[in-house]
Amino acid sequence: MRTTLTLDDDVAAKLDADARRSGRSFKETVNYYLRMGLNTRKTTKPTKPFKVLARDLGLKPGLNYDDVWGLIEHIEGPSHK
Repeated sequence: MRTTLTLDDDVAAKLDADARRSGRSFKETVNYYLRMGLNTRKTTKPTKPFKVLARDLGLKPGLNYDDVWGLIEHIEGPSHK
């Protein structure tokens, strides 16, 4: 089938470079990558969305989680600076 196709400059440059590197014609290279893309789309199965299961870790008594410097001092000791 003969058709006209307008390619973006960056896509045409990549196809041309691949055609030169592989020794295939530009037409063969375009068809090769179109087949790859179309076949991949058919074989790819949709995945389930990733869900984070949050849970309450609880608060340790005596710690104020709003006081970052106090937490660092509690963990690393008074000479943390």
